Amino acid sequence: MKLTVDGHSAYAYTGGRPFDPALPGVVFVHGALYDHSVWILQSRYFAHHGHAVLAVDLPAHGRSGGEPLGVEAAGRWVAALVEASGVAQVALVGHSMGSLIALEAAAHLGARASALVMVGVAYPMKVSPKLLELCQRDALAAIDLVNALSNSTHAAKPSHPAPGFSIHGGNRALARRMQRGYAAGNLFLADFRACDAYGGLEAAAPRVRCAVTLVLGTRDQMTPPHAVAPIAQALHPRVVTLPAGHNLMAEAPDGVLRAIDEAVSAAPQPAR
Repeated sequence: MKLTVDGHSAYAYTGGRPFDPALPGVVFVHGALYDHSVWILQSRYFAHHGHAVLAVDLPAHGRSGGEPLGVEAAGRWVAALVEASGVAQVALVGHSMGSLIALEAAAHLGARASALVMVGVAYPMKVSPKLLELCQRDALAAIDLVNALSNSTHAAKPSHPAPGFSIHGGNRALARRMQRGYAAGNLFLADFRACDAYGGLEAAAPRVRCAVTLVLGTRDQMTPPHAVAPIAQALHPRVVTLPAGHNLMAEAPDGVLRAIDEAVSAAPQPAR
């Protein structure tokens, strides 16, 4: 589905079902150098189980136009997309950089946010200066390094996408496609700088009015589980840990889906 947000085309995958704004919504927000496709399993599940799904491509990613945004601006963009879609209430689910964007969107939406699920998150989400330098000097090498750090196994159990798929190969190919698709600059560098610069937790947290769930990978080298203490103190979340690395949706798809489903099911439902 395509909408117009801030004068640019904005794409959101609806999970293989027609979008019905009368249904309770679930918004999925991808991380750095990804697009909506990282949420295929989860978005399709909710779309086929009574929800209006918006798995977004952030600006300059995938099929959405515009320029790459910082975390706060991207949170406002997601909130504006929800407004443009016409859905009354949404659960917000984000991964990595997308989890911080989902936090900002929840703060903007207030009572319209029914739940917030932050997958593979840390705060502050600082990026190594050496990695930022590598992004500038050799983006493809940086992609390979982050890909190696994001996956804790070469072959997760056969559940999603299916036996025979390469988690490493698919993740690497997606990141390369996103980098190549933004001809106006270095998308990898823009996304990682956005993560590194974000310092808005303390301002956003008091405006979040819904229950919060953290989904963390015990083997995560990018956002290790111990790096959530400020979030835990500010948001008092439920915490779910899974035996996976940073690429949780590929390495632990069923566990991620279960954690999101529990959070969405526990949220107050809008009056119909």
